[in-house]
Amino acid sequence: MATTTADRRMIKLAMSAPYLERDEEQALAQAWKNNKDQEARNRIAMAHMRLVVSMAGKFRNFGLPLGDLVQEGYIGLLEAAARFEPERQVRFSTYASWWIRASIQDYVLRNWSIVRGGTSSAQKALFFNLRRLRARLARGDTYLTAEAMHQEIAAALGVSTADVRTMDARLSSSDVSLQAPISSAEGEGSNRLDFLTSDAPLPDEQAEGSIDGERRHHWLHAALGQLNEREMKIIRARRLAENGATLEELGAVLGISKERVRQIENRALEKLRAVLVSKTTDFAYA
Repeated sequence: MATTTADRRMIKLAMSAPYLERDEEQALAQAWKNNKDQEARNRIAMAHMRLVVSMAGKFRNFGLPLGDLVQEGYIGLLEAAARFEPERQVRFSTYASWWIRASIQDYVLRNWSIVRGGTSSAQKALFFNLRRLRARLARGDTYLTAEAMHQEIAAALGVSTADVRTMDARLSSSDVSLQAPISSAEGEGSNRLDFLTSDAPLPDEQAEGSIDGERRHHWLHAALGQLNEREMKIIRARRLAENGATLEELGAVLGISKERVRQIENRALEKLRAVLVSKTTDFAYA
């Protein structure tokens, strides 16, 4: 009730603001543009608050408070007043309408749902015109299926049928809190969050994996320290590089045959295996 009373008071104040004649409007706009006269800008804005209230009322079906819609529209109105160019000989209301509508639309898109919708011009047009077009098609003489209706709307707005289908589903339902209680017998005393599952490891498993990974890294580093320079070069090139080198390539670099490279690689692997086995055995009995 308090919100309704505040809204009525705000609307009454807006409607009581005096209109501006064209010459007076031009003079105030020139005073703001040339002299940065804040009082002149504020008088232009207040004289057009009824325009803000009128446009805000067109967005009430989205379930947002009228007071918030008016406040956002007022922000757009002030932006229009700051940018208005009187020398173009256009009435301020015509120019301001675009800024007011844009400001309110952005607010609706940000707050209508916790799931962010599309922000492209085509997606905005779809969001704000889908219900109107759907209602108009439903009132027509020809019965249309849901898919046919989606195709008609997609053609009218220049978007894909899939986009229309997705937006229609969003507008036909509302957000559901994960804390919402479940009233079924088996879920009594629970909420939706209790039934969400995650494939991610449990915190203790994540900690264990991190510790084990770090331990294996130290073991491998220690094992590599047991190799001589040529063994290390071959192991790095063959086993640790993203694109392992072939035996022929390493043989050409080292000036030995590919069979000799294979023998050195096997010997290095045996060294590594022996060191790692001893490390894991020592850890198991620690």
